[in-house]
Amino acid sequence: MSLTRPRPTPPPTAAEHAPPRARRWLVPLLLRIHFFAGILVGPFILVAAVSGALYVITPQLERVVYAHELSAPVPDRTLPLGDQVRVAEEYIGDEAALAAVRPAPAPGDTTRVMFAQDGLGPSQTRAVFVDPGTGEIRGDLTVYGTSGALPLRTWVSDLHRNLNLGEPGRLYSELAASWLGVVVLVGLGLWISRLRTARVKRDLVRPRRGATGYRRLFGWHTSLGVWLVLGALFLSASGITWSTYGGANVSALRSALSWQAPALETTVGGDAGGADPHADHGVVSAPTAAVSPDAFDEVLAVAQTENVDVGLIEIRPPASAGQAWVVQEIQRSFPTEVDAVAIDGDTLAVVDRVDFADHPFMAKLARWAIDIHMGSMFGVVNQIVLFVVASGIAVMVVLGYAMWIRRRPTRDPSRRAGSAPAEALPQAPLWGIALVVAAAIGIGFLLPLLGITLAAFVVGDAVVQAARARRAPRPSRTFTGGAEGDVV
Repeated sequence: MSLTRPRPTPPPTAAEHAPPRARRWLVPLLLRIHFFAGILVGPFILVAAVSGALYVITPQLERVVYAHELSAPVPDRTLPLGDQVRVAEEYIGDEAALAAVRPAPAPGDTTRVMFAQDGLGPSQTRAVFVDPGTGEIRGDLTVYGTSGALPLRTWVSDLHRNLNLGEPGRLYSELAASWLGVVVLVGLGLWISRLRTARVKRDLVRPRRGATGYRRLFGWHTSLGVWLVLGALFLSASGITWSTYGGANVSALRSALSWQAPALETTVGGDAGGADPHADHGVVSAPTAAVSPDAFDEVLAVAQTENVDVGLIEIRPPASAGQAWVVQEIQRSFPTEVDAVAIDGDTLAVVDRVDFADHPFMAKLARWAIDIHMGSMFGVVNQIVLFVVASGIAVMVVLGYAMWIRRRPTRDPSRRAGSAPAEALPQAPLWGIALVVAAAIGIGFLLPLLGITLAAFVVGDAVVQAARARRAPRPSRTFTGGAEGDVV
């Protein structure tokens, strides 16, 4: 009989001795949210990033694809604006109604004479491109909104905004924009947690040299992500302003806090309620009565003595009786030029004027954020930065899926999918789960789709994991007694 005494069982560690809900839970919960949000919402973010990167280069593509419509030989003399309008009206006939005119902004450009026509979508017009020197018709295209997007850019814009599915498709972009912010913020929290414990901190700001496999993918995902944080958060926040539900709430908040741009009064005589509803959204209506083409030259001359005198300019005839003409700058590059003036067509008296310099600061900030998001604020530099950020976000999504494929349970059952701990929520204290759900509800008031999906994830995952924990067999309790290995 062996006289060797059994080794004493080591005392339990503090973590093992602590009740399950007292153990660390926040970082695993963040990891689980980051992982599943990336897996489930990743396709939406990927499409939004790729289409967004494509959108920012469409101005250059338009200049190539629509070179004949957009350009004309530099003329020795320019025809009066009224003559150019007459040429376009004769070309159109009775098919459409004159809605606006955009004079050629520079020598070598064409004039756009825009018409409202049945069958066009919201903010769309039919534009006839006129050579300002000869009156030649250079083209006839559908254009969209204040940006004057031509069919190519409009298609890419709709892909980015709603997958070319119309209004229902906008839910995709709202999910992508709102969840992008969550994924980025949660990822930043995880990065900070790793930075505090990492031996080689520089490996978290650039890929680890010599790493292979999963660690190589993880290094690129982590380091690339931290460099894209600010750009991704900006795109998320500014993109939400275009969304269906979140955007409406943001507009309501801006209105309640008086952060909106002042509206231009267009009622002749100054009666209340005459603000032009389309002053900042492009042309969507046509005058109810015919206007003289020569009036365009007269009205433009008056506007140029006021505040509308530089960059791209749009002239809109009265939308109805008792309304004024509107002449507005539409140049969105820096410095922003969006001054507007309303003019009485009968007396040529100025009815009202709105200068961008007089806008509330938050209204200016919103204008600048939208223009930066669209790549028009700082020209080519703005486009390059947006293209790099959007492409980087797309690469991040692809890297995330590659990491999941390498560590998915079907490949190696001993590993958790993406190291996203399933016990994160079951180990969280009840107050922790309640806090997360309350935050989701709070977010839901401003961003309904984000709040609903986040709350559904937290509650659903907690229920599923708790049910699995109850079904799992409990380990047998043993103790080492007089003879080693006796079981009680």
